Amino acid sequence: MEQINALRAGVETALAAIKSPAELKDFFGAYLGKSGQIQALMKSLGALSKEERPAAGKRINDFKEEVLAKFKAIEAAIEKQELLKKYENESVDISMPAVFRSPGALHPVSIIRKELLDVFAGMGFTLYEGPEIEDDYHNFTALNTPQDHPARDKQDTFYITEDTLLRTHTSPGQIRCMKTMKPPFKVVMPGRVFRSDDDATHLPMFHQMEGLVIDKGLSMCDLYGLLDSLAKSVFSPDTKTRFRPSYFPFTEPSVEVDVSCCECGGSGCRLCKETGWIEILGGGVVNRKVIENGGLDPDEYTGLAFGTGLDRIAMLKYGVNNIHILYDGDVRILKQFKG
Repeated sequence: MEQINALRAGVETALAAIKSPAELKDFFGAYLGKSGQIQALMKSLGALSKEERPAAGKRINDFKEEVLAKFKAIEAAIEKQELLKKYENESVDISMPAVFRSPGALHPVSIIRKELLDVFAGMGFTLYEGPEIEDDYHNFTALNTPQDHPARDKQDTFYITEDTLLRTHTSPGQIRCMKTMKPPFKVVMPGRVFRSDDDATHLPMFHQMEGLVIDKGLSMCDLYGLLDSLAKSVFSPDTKTRFRPSYFPFTEPSVEVDVSCCECGGSGCRLCKETGWIEILGGGVVNRKVIENGGLDPDEYTGLAFGTGLDRIAMLKYGVNNIHILYDGDVRILKQFKG
């Protein structure tokens, strides 16, 4: 008991001095650990007689429980104190103005792409995305544009090797779809295309959306009805559509498709150059040679094809007069399309 009482005085003094988790750890090692002073008392029981050991052992255990209880009380108090310090350091002054982060918005070209895809999905079209790096065969030859064809001069092409290039249009998807899909089918092919061109209305990289319908007995009337419905969905229900004869090597007959000006409604303005009409896409009946190159019988199947520039439609619909504005990254411009 004398040893216990002496040790108790030291314990009381040590407990009163504990102010931190580190001091708690030191105290536990000095008194309650396997090498601590209370454990040393237990080891000294061997020097007592068998009659004295039970009573002495009980007193030591009672003392140990007493010290442990006081230790845990101080441990809980220090943990609470440390937690309060943490809360204080991590506190947020809710009276301060919040840091405002403006939510993002879809790019205008992405908006147009989504609108067109929604319209085509409603017409039963499926989505196909072809490779941006094409071979010469799919980009030109299979589309009735062989090496010596004058139409190649109209497209300044980025060649990677003699036979591989950055696709100049999304039309190569026509051949790939005809070779892999079983007719009849309707497919729409959006994607980036590349040409060596740069001015107010052109960039070396721009976006197209190609459409292809393969079935039996199709005619220009079917194409007109499809594109007229498309124009009314994208611009307004009052939009009018007209076909003008044109030439594309992969369609015959070919047409340019105009819509009544979305700015003046057809009465004439600067946007439509006082004509009341704006060209938005080209199309036609797929050339028999292209049908053959796609692995189909042109006597059995007819194809309708059309393509438009997503950037051009975005410029017309949103009144953008320079295509570079869409890609300069000016937040003042892009945030106008939010919502």
